[in-house]
Amino acid sequence: MRFIILTLFPEAFKSYFDISLIKRALSKKLIKIEVRNLRDWAKDAHKTLDDRPYGGGVGMVMRADVMDRALTALKSKIKSQKSKVILLTPQGQVFNQKLVNKLADYKTLILICGRYEGFDERIRKLVDMEISIGDYVLTGGEIPAMAVLDTVARLVPGVVGKFESTVNESFSDGLLEYPQYTRPENYKGMKVPKVLLSGNHKKVEVWRKQQALKRTRKRRPDLLR
Repeated sequence: MRFIILTLFPEAFKSYFDISLIKRALSKKLIKIEVRNLRDWAKDAHKTLDDRPYGGGVGMVMRADVMDRALTALKSKIKSQKSKVILLTPQGQVFNQKLVNKLADYKTLILICGRYEGFDERIRKLVDMEISIGDYVLTGGEIPAMAVLDTVARLVPGVVGKFESTVNESFSDGLLEYPQYTRPENYKGMKVPKVLLSGNHKKVEVWRKQQALKRTRKRRPDLLR
């Protein structure tokens, strides 16, 4: 799977993509990541990407013409029709596991990281969808881009060691994940539930489903609506 990230700060991604599962996935060529500097498509000597908003106001707005040139150039080199251009913005669809599962079916994702006061409205007509990772405002779209890439990349076959690890997780079935325990069996009086020590896999499975539902009801009742 291929990820293309459009950003003003390519250096923001280097350390994150050089560790753990993402690093191994890249080395095995399971995924491909291209981080592109939006300034490469600015035509003036100062590589200007933004300008003052019409009608006045605070801050600067990212220009549609520069974004259009960048997307036209990138999309012209994408062979597969299974691609999606995503604008990362607080105004977008809230990101969740259900959306992650859908995005994992694509061959190429282009992730646009915003900066400044926002986007020229016409940029929204150049993308396929808008995504928000939550109801808050960040200084830029780099962190949301990492979140989208990380969650989608985990579903690419071979990225996570055991496929089952991506099946029995929080949100995988619409519920939060059941409680997990490991050694020691008794730590400061806090004991591992007896059912997990029983060796009865059917009972363990029933317990886990019950605990997942109980935890979801308590912590995230909105997921059950």
